[in-house]
Amino acid sequence: MLPAATPLPELALSPGENVPVQALLAGGEPVVLRGVARDWELVRAGRSSMRAAMDYLRDHDNGQPVTYSWGAPEVAGRPFYDAGFTGLNCEVRRDGLGDVLDGIARHIEDERPPTYYVASLPVDARLPRLRAGNDLGLAAQGIHAPPSIWIGNRVIASCHYDALNNIACCAVGRRRFTLFPPEQIANLYPGPLAPTPGGQAVSIVDFASPDLQRHPRFAEAWATAREAVLEPGDAIFMPSLWWHHVQGLEPFNVLINYWWSSAPAYLPTPMHALYHALWTIRDRPEREKRGWRAIFDHYVFGAADQAGAHLPQDARGVMGPLDEAMARQLRAMLIDKLNR
Repeated sequence: MLPAATPLPELALSPGENVPVQALLAGGEPVVLRGVARDWELVRAGRSSMRAAMDYLRDHDNGQPVTYSWGAPEVAGRPFYDAGFTGLNCEVRRDGLGDVLDGIARHIEDERPPTYYVASLPVDARLPRLRAGNDLGLAAQGIHAPPSIWIGNRVIASCHYDALNNIACCAVGRRRFTLFPPEQIANLYPGPLAPTPGGQAVSIVDFASPDLQRHPRFAEAWATAREAVLEPGDAIFMPSLWWHHVQGLEPFNVLINYWWSSAPAYLPTPMHALYHALWTIRDRPEREKRGWRAIFDHYVFGAADQAGAHLPQDARGVMGPLDEAMARQLRAMLIDKLNR
């Protein structure tokens, strides 16, 4: 048996109070934001009843079909890889949001219901009036983070990381969040990069019953785990690249989250560089890899001004500060070299 995880730090916020985004980013640690969304209309509807929350969502639905994951009862609420890790254990379906809600409601009393999971549905495009009564107001702080909504029954989002900063608001039902710092990646045993249950590789460890014979380093990861149960109206700030395992605890759960990047928009996702490095560097001889590690430390992972500090400003080129024009030049150069 593993010991209890360390409780996540908490910050109590009044409804309508500004989330201290810059302070959270500067701290670089996950924080539970208790009560920040407790006056949202959807939260109030959910506290009234599951049916009231479903009716509220139906009233804001624009009628377009939604894509969702469906799994047989054997999936047990855990969209995941198949037994051979070459496919997934869920089907991708497309129906009206009302049909999904009806499916959840039909099985609400089942001990092992089918899995229904609408993931990362853009709020502004698909439930266009919902944001008026359910929003953190991050735009007032200059944060461009269009919200997404997640709807399902007792679904488990297996442990994964996101490249973006994230504030996730528990609107209906309760959720358990278990977080790990980015450095624990190897101890979490990530699955294949493709296919994935939700866009990112997920830990293959079953958190409900971890097998430490097969995954012994998970005990090291667990020693760093931080955990909290969010009630309706609570939120959590998760810095980019922190691993998080999210478990829906009620027969019906709704979450609204905000993703945003701290980097300028002209910087693309580092996942592109990861795939390129897998292609070009990983399988080289160890001696060469050590050399390339030193080169990357010099040009990439050191201080931003380190590599060109000994050169005149006009001679630094891509070693100088990046701006949008330089980013376009780098992109064009890379595309040209890849197309040769």
